[in-house]
Amino acid sequence: MFDEDISETDQNNKLARDELVMRVQPNEAIYLKLNTKRPGEMGFSIEETELDLTYGERYKGVKLPDAYERLILDVFMGSKINFVRSDELQEAWRIVDPILAEIEKKKHQIIPYRFGSFGLREAFDAAAKHGYIFRGTYVWKDERSSSESNKAQQTKTENKK
Repeated sequence: MFDEDISETDQNNKLARDELVMRVQPNEAIYLKLNTKRPGEMGFSIEETELDLTYGERYKGVKLPDAYERLILDVFMGSKINFVRSDELQEAWRIVDPILAEIEKKKHQIIPYRFGSFGLREAFDAAAKHGYIFRGTYVWKDERSSSESNKAQQTKTENKK
C-alpha cells in the first residue's frame, strides 16, 4: 500500500498510487483511494475505488457545525480545548517569525491559483522532483455515478429508437 513499485502489474504505467485523503472543509471526509481487482471477472482488471467516510453521507440529517460555529459554542461552554495557551502562542511565533523574515527578505512572488482547482502546477513540479507521480486518473464517486446514469439514460434512448 502507498508503494511506488507497482510496475509488475502495470505495464502501461497507468496505475495510481493508493492514497489516504482527509478533506477538512467544506464537505468533511476521510477516504482511502485504492486500486482493487474488479469483482466477478475472471481476468485481472484493476480499477480505482474508495473506502469512504464522507460525513454528510454517513451522518445524514445531523447538523455539522461550521468551524466558527464550533469555536463559538466552545466559548459558550467554557471549553478551551480548541484554543492555544499564551506560552504556546509565543513559541509558535518564535518559530514562524524567522521564516516570515526570510520570505520577506527574499521577496518570494505569490503564485495565485483558481479556487476549486487541484492547486499549483509549481507544487506538482516540486513533488515530482521528489518522486511523486500524479496520474490524474481518479474520478470521485459522485462524478462516476452521474456519468454512469447518463450512459444508462443514453442506452435507454438508443434502445427505444
